[in-house]
Amino acid sequence: MNNCELPGVRKIASGKVREIFDLGDELLLVATDRISAFDCILPDPIPDKGKVLNQISEFWFSKISFIENHLVTSDVSGYPAELAGRSMIVRKAMPLPIECIVRGYLAGSGWKEYEASGTVCGIALPEGLRQAGRLPEPIFTPATKAASGHDENISWERCVALVGEDIARQARGASLRI
Repeated sequence: MNNCELPGVRKIASGKVREIFDLGDELLLVATDRISAFDCILPDPIPDKGKVLNQISEFWFSKISFIENHLVTSDVSGYPAELAGRSMIVRKAMPLPIECIVRGYLAGSGWKEYEASGTVCGIALPEGLRQAGRLPEPIFTPATKAASGHDENISWERCVALVGEDIARQARGASLRI
């Protein structure tokens, strides 16, 4: 499934990978087979990729059930059969304007920052760490949640400025618990 339309159900967003429909107090999230790489949707979908993505999400929501999340059910039997296995009904929630990232290893953009400054998101790390090496302990490294373009790593202070200290602490605590 590359695109999804549901007669009589209002689509409120079409993302790189997911379609989102308004069900009143809840949302219907449909994982398509579209592929997104470096913020571009590629022309050829991968069959059943959305089902795999949805099942991975379900698996992790069950593993972290000690943290409240938005999942209501993945039983969408009242909808067209092609949505089975690739959809979930979720509670509406206000998303945070940050990504909550926990790093246990020094890779990607974290490695690039460490090479330049010895820090990741403003957190000073010991000298002599190696690319893809394990960190002494996991660290919370927030990023912006860009509407378009790439997310950007931010400092704890910037995270607090964006969401407030209480929410930032809750987000960091939950992320590290997971």
